[in-house]
Amino acid sequence: MNIVFEKNHQRAFGTFPLKGEVLRAAIEAAIAAGYRAFDTAQMYQNEADTGAALAGCGIPRDQLCITTKVGVENFTPQTFMPSVEASLKALRVDLVDVLLLHWPAPGGDIAPSLRLLEEAQARGLTRHIGLSNYTAAMMRQARSIVSVPLVENQVEFHPLLDQSVLMAAATETGIPLSSYCSVARGEVFKYPLFAEIGAAYGKSAAQVVLRWILQKGVPINTMSTKPENIRANYDVMDFILSATDMARIDALTATGYRIIGKNLIPYAPDFD
Repeated sequence: MNIVFEKNHQRAFGTFPLKGEVLRAAIEAAIAAGYRAFDTAQMYQNEADTGAALAGCGIPRDQLCITTKVGVENFTPQTFMPSVEASLKALRVDLVDVLLLHWPAPGGDIAPSLRLLEEAQARGLTRHIGLSNYTAAMMRQARSIVSVPLVENQVEFHPLLDQSVLMAAATETGIPLSSYCSVARGEVFKYPLFAEIGAAYGKSAAQVVLRWILQKGVPINTMSTKPENIRANYDVMDFILSATDMARIDALTATGYRIIGKNLIPYAPDFD
């Protein structure tokens, strides 16, 4: 595994839904805070803005970990590779560090898009490949189809949603999870427990949430436009939640609060 990937991938800066000057300023603040991993996607329509910001940030390319995702509209043999090449051009790089399939292929046949993803890696368009929004059954199927390592399944993961089925599938398949919507788009702040626990560690509610995710063994993607929040989201490696506090937070996963599903993405799978 690439050393830069291993070092930086635990804490990535997510770029959705930022664009233009707002995105440039956020990336600048993220770089200053210490972020070296950045996550975008074809669907976000901000790859060019992300590429411009990273090209001008002063950090050598070999110290950055850049992830993008192929949209389902490009899951055909005619469009897949050209779309990835367009992403690379927009991002101003020769290859990305991680290329993900943004969603399982609509209709249920995930094999063709997985084979195209594997081909993209073989062609040198990406260092690593992975998945996003795959169910446990799809993770097992993907593992049987793809002959190279799949470095992540990026999924909604936060303390208000029980993802134990996916965690078990990650252990079974060797495909690690990574987290988006890590603070449930602010929903976690309605629960006093996080601030209460944070007070004991000198940390904010958000930092407690992010630390809980990391202690689950799941890398985090976070996004903010406020420099102070960007710094705080990165500053989560200098404390460890006790087993008791982890268990208190674990209990909240029974809330079953899911943000991303068929309500927003009609072709989303039936999640576990």
